[in-house]
Amino acid sequence: MAERKRNSSALPSSLALLAASVLLATACAPGGGAGGDGTTAEGGELDGVELLVAAKWTGVEQRNFEQVLDAFEEKTGATVTYDSTGEDTGAYLGPRIEGGDPPDVAVLPQPGLVAEYVDQGALYPLQGEAAQALEDNYGDYWQRLGGVAGDSYGIMIKAAHKSIVWYRPEAFEQAGVTAPTDWDEMVTTTAATLSDAGSAPFAMCGASGWTLTDWFENVYLSQAGPDAYDQLIAHEIPWTDDSVVTALQTLNEIWDAPELMLDGTDGAVNTGFPDCVSRVFGQQEAAMVYEGDFASANIVESGAEVGASAQAFPFPAVGDEPPVVVGGDIAVAMSEQEGTQQLLAYLASPEAGTTWAELGGYLSANSNVPAEAYADEFTRQLAQTILDAGDNVRYDLSDQVPSAFGATAGSGMWAILQDHLRDPGDPEATAEKLEQAATEAGQ
Repeated sequence: MAERKRNSSALPSSLALLAASVLLATACAPGGGAGGDGTTAEGGELDGVELLVAAKWTGVEQRNFEQVLDAFEEKTGATVTYDSTGEDTGAYLGPRIEGGDPPDVAVLPQPGLVAEYVDQGALYPLQGEAAQALEDNYGDYWQRLGGVAGDSYGIMIKAAHKSIVWYRPEAFEQAGVTAPTDWDEMVTTTAATLSDAGSAPFAMCGASGWTLTDWFENVYLSQAGPDAYDQLIAHEIPWTDDSVVTALQTLNEIWDAPELMLDGTDGAVNTGFPDCVSRVFGQQEAAMVYEGDFASANIVESGAEVGASAQAFPFPAVGDEPPVVVGGDIAVAMSEQEGTQQLLAYLASPEAGTTWAELGGYLSANSNVPAEAYADEFTRQLAQTILDAGDNVRYDLSDQVPSAFGATAGSGMWAILQDHLRDPGDPEATAEKLEQAATEAGQ
């Protein structure tokens, strides 16, 4: 294998609820896969070709992705080097683009970056077998996420399910509560009863501003609906719209109730991710924490067992349907080097997705990755939720708007929602600040 550069069980009670809560719409359109049987197209011999791939992953995520790249090397004869961008993808890619030395394939953590780099002339559209693999293996929504002005540039190679709430069943049992099925039940019954029983209901992750955007997105998608969600992303409706104010008022049912948050408001705004997870499952100071499926790694590090001492329920419905908000990472071509499009085609194939799924810590939006590839029933159910949501699934809103507004620490949505958590008394004023920041960022 090529030497790579390295920068330093089932959930029975939750799964029944999860399955009942996510029957939203028809599944993404099926397809035949790259080559139909999980193989890439003929003529993929790439002996002597060297490719550089850059993504944010480090640690176990990097090691798992490198195993996928190893499989591509074995299949094609190419040599693939991996480089970690770290968390600030733009800071890594910017100088390389300006210097004319970008990686051949970059994995972008935000769809908004795809459009930004297309505007800079830094990306090449998907061609040939890569374009075909996208069409064969992904539903329409996932195809659109990597597109700009009708052209396909990116492939969602790794997804994250951001509409689940983790909880300690022991705390629920002691308080005599069960997993809620809607928002009102979660607030007025589950959380209130836990609080009365002397258990802090929620460990908030407010020091990490992105977690607060996730709260807002789930409430807004369920309450206002997918059409309004899309219009807000496109800034076709302003952030001062009544639907935004209503969502902030709904969030205040928790954010403006210090007794429902571990250590009250101060604890909520001063605890970040993943410390909020360990305070539930390690120190056992609170009963619940909201964040995506990726929190499972931190849960295990805290000494809890997913499916036993750590379980999850779907983010409860605020409106007619429960939300299904996803995040993920999009692979794009930044060069015309031979092998680049073949690598993208492989990453879009069921074969690559199956290899990755078997390693764990992974969800795929690829319709043709078989359910049995996932190691446990809980992960299989989460993956199926993403696919079954069909037209009702939506990608993380803050990652689809300009990064200066939606994905920058200390400014934009992150800072404004942190301020709102700190002092939630005026949702209208918060909406005004969001509108001003969006406008200034060019949304």
